[in-house]
Amino acid sequence: MNDGGVPVPPAIAREVFTGEAWARAEEFAGLLAGPAVVRGLLGPREVPRIWDRHLLNCAVVAEAIPPVVKLVDIGSGAGLPGLVLAIVRPDVTVTLLEPLLRRTVFLEECVKALELDNVEVVRGRAEELAGKRVFDVASARAVAPLDRLLTWALPLLREGGELLAMKGERAAAELEEAREQLTAGGARTAELVSVGRGKVEPPATLVRVVAGRSPARAPQASRRRRKR
Repeated sequence: MNDGGVPVPPAIAREVFTGEAWARAEEFAGLLAGPAVVRGLLGPREVPRIWDRHLLNCAVVAEAIPPVVKLVDIGSGAGLPGLVLAIVRPDVTVTLLEPLLRRTVFLEECVKALELDNVEVVRGRAEELAGKRVFDVASARAVAPLDRLLTWALPLLREGGELLAMKGERAAAELEEAREQLTAGGARTAELVSVGRGKVEPPATLVRVVAGRSPARAPQASRRRRKR
């Protein structure tokens, strides 16, 4: 720990957070160790693991994100992984979607303190945003089981867009349990992806789901074509 109570970052962190991202990552670590803990957004036992378990583990997800896309982070909480992805990928436009006021207040304070011009904070639920906004990528971490997450994420994605769900050791089991919902939601493909090899141990496991044409939207498209 340093004098401010924030753990000293491991050497690999400088390889992950490069350029301007380094200073922002250090400042965000301080915000997580301080205000986030005080407001109950992060448990005090997590402070020693801020770099390894949180910042680095989230940052490596960027390996799976295409360039210059619009990303929605569902249930952002304390900004994990959404704010971290915005820090390491300034080419990505990030929408932090979070329903709880105390969390959105914290997120807005972080965006201002870190001077991130590629981030917006939206207070609300995914269901409320469906049909109003469309994104290229959706990210989520520890929000809900995959079958439930699919019902929130797929309606927010364009056809061919991707859900990147951070999952742990139950990733394969959750994927199998969500087969029915994958079909119902019109998913094109679903697979496990490992990111962060040589950077985090163990590597982070993602469930990547590529959205197809939603069954609910397909009839609407057909009706529009018939009216023309």
